[in-house]
Amino acid sequence: MTEASLQTDWTNSVANGAAPDEAALREHLRAVHEEYAGFTESCAMHCRDKAGRTSYDWLAEVVEPERHQAVLDIACGSGPLLQLCHELLPGLTRLIGMDMSPDELRLARDRLPAGRAELVEAQAQQLDFLADNAIDVALCHWALTLMDPITPVLTELARVVAPGGRFAALVDGPMDAAPGYEQVHDLIYSHVQAELPNYGPIDLGDPRVRTADSLVTLIERVIPGAAARIETSVVRMSGPSKTLAEEASGFFYAAFVLSPAARQRMLADLADLLADAPPHQAPTFAMPVNRLIVDLPGLS
Repeated sequence: MTEASLQTDWTNSVANGAAPDEAALREHLRAVHEEYAGFTESCAMHCRDKAGRTSYDWLAEVVEPERHQAVLDIACGSGPLLQLCHELLPGLTRLIGMDMSPDELRLARDRLPAGRAELVEAQAQQLDFLADNAIDVALCHWALTLMDPITPVLTELARVVAPGGRFAALVDGPMDAAPGYEQVHDLIYSHVQAELPNYGPIDLGDPRVRTADSLVTLIERVIPGAAARIETSVVRMSGPSKTLAEEASGFFYAAFVLSPAARQRMLADLADLLADAPPHQAPTFAMPVNRLIVDLPGLS
């Protein structure tokens, strides 16, 4: 294997065709976020749907101020969703962000008024810092697909969210919902697989989270009585093809394992792909988004 820009126990396991364990996954994700803190926000804040909303806006809409007072942001990253909740929902009595990356939490701390949010370094499988029924809504922006094992995450959410409360997450939407997305995905993965042939068959997170039907089935099995539904949207960003390639590739964790030379080749090919736009239309990257909304059963 060519020397990769990011080598961890996780990538080493993939290179050997072995399924990485939980510890290797955690180390890999921490390494990515240490090296590229804030990268998720960099792409997501430039992508908007037809109504002009970012994916953070769309996720925050599930909070109902008249009945939701305590909000938890799971895998809060650099804090854009926390900041949005702070600005749009001033009546919240409790705002909590947790992430396992201290580098992301530092960015979150810098953007929020002192004391406005509780920021906790933790894993989603162990929300020990929260009491039972402590929050009304838990939000997770595009991180659920990275979590493995996933069942303890859902079990903890069922514990900390109050009866009648809500959990909502943004996850990958169906590739065919966004024009050109599958070609972007396949191009990036083709470059990654030239260096790590097993990347793809072995990927981050639990595969059950990546399709709507299996995700809903999983949630309803782990959280009896929960009502889960999924809505699909598409977000887009336009601009010069080279800039667009940099931003779009930053949303794919796979791109971070490329060696520097391979990354430049990938970006050049991706820029060419994105530049192939209809006449008089700016190059555009479109991304499919699923919004999962889970309403927990109330008190019987």
